[in-house]
Amino acid sequence: MSVPAVVTAGDRRAAKAVHGESKPYLLLGGRALVAHVVAALQQVPEVSAVWVVGNAERLEAVFAAPELRAELRKPLCVVPQFRNLYENGWETYRRLLPGAGPDGRDPTPEEATAPVLFLSADLPFATPQEISDFVRRGLAFGCDYVLGLCTEESMRGFYPEAPGEPGIRMAYFNLREGRFRQSNLHLIKPARIGNRQYVEEMYEHRYQRQIGQMIALGWRLLRIQEGGFSVLYSYALMHLAAIADRWRLARIADWIRSRIPMARVEAGCSALLQGAFRFAVTEVGGCAVDIDNEPDYEAARARFELWRARQGARAAALLGPLASCASGSREIA
Repeated sequence: MSVPAVVTAGDRRAAKAVHGESKPYLLLGGRALVAHVVAALQQVPEVSAVWVVGNAERLEAVFAAPELRAELRKPLCVVPQFRNLYENGWETYRRLLPGAGPDGRDPTPEEATAPVLFLSADLPFATPQEISDFVRRGLAFGCDYVLGLCTEESMRGFYPEAPGEPGIRMAYFNLREGRFRQSNLHLIKPARIGNRQYVEEMYEHRYQRQIGQMIALGWRLLRIQEGGFSVLYSYALMHLAAIADRWRLARIADWIRSRIPMARVEAGCSALLQGAFRFAVTEVGGCAVDIDNEPDYEAARARFELWRARQGARAAALLGPLASCASGSREIA
């Protein structure tokens, strides 16, 4: 089964700038971050077409580069951005449906069961093998929303190799099964998610550190009738474990996360979203490294070639070569 891919490259509302620049257009290795993602998707056998939503004028200028156009093997469509992440995802989905046209349309009941791959535009170390592995795992689940997680072990290659050297250290989800980093990969059947608006809210609060914001969001979750207390309980424990983890209180963090089984979080998210939710754990790691701040960007610039080579070698060792994709350039719509 093949799926369309939607790359969210918007720069409004919850989007963050780095050095005053919208993240999709930051340069690494002489190429904008969004171009790295589009190029990787060209080699994923399970991806049928690539849709990018954001500043249409800037995106088209990036995609006009001859070296990128030479890599295009799949239809590439640009959609002007909307007000926020939720609208970018939903409205792009409405436009990728067959015969939808520039204004889009709602899916039929039959179309609502078809999944779409959503991913962010700032993943310079994503490999086609990792994306392919995630899609295949997600399709096997057959549920409404699959969120990718990467293991802590897969992140170690991005750590500083010695004090004072460039590197990126991640914040993790602390669960009974281990410590995981969100991989920025989402396989979703958008029309089957009842509470789609909560995806936007959770995204906007993904970096929150202030206790007031945490309590406010927790209270809103508690008021949800569908499993609100269970969601709040797991949410609070995960934050407590993360705090203990940041303070290097390993025993306390381990004790807390032992009370957060992955299945409970999946059940809570299913209730919150009114759709069947699962995590898909992958082992390569590059898709979990997004560029969210100036120090991470500078580290990525200093280690770009090394980290790209490492990710390519790790993907090949763990997952083997990709199935060949059809050749031939495709025009931008």
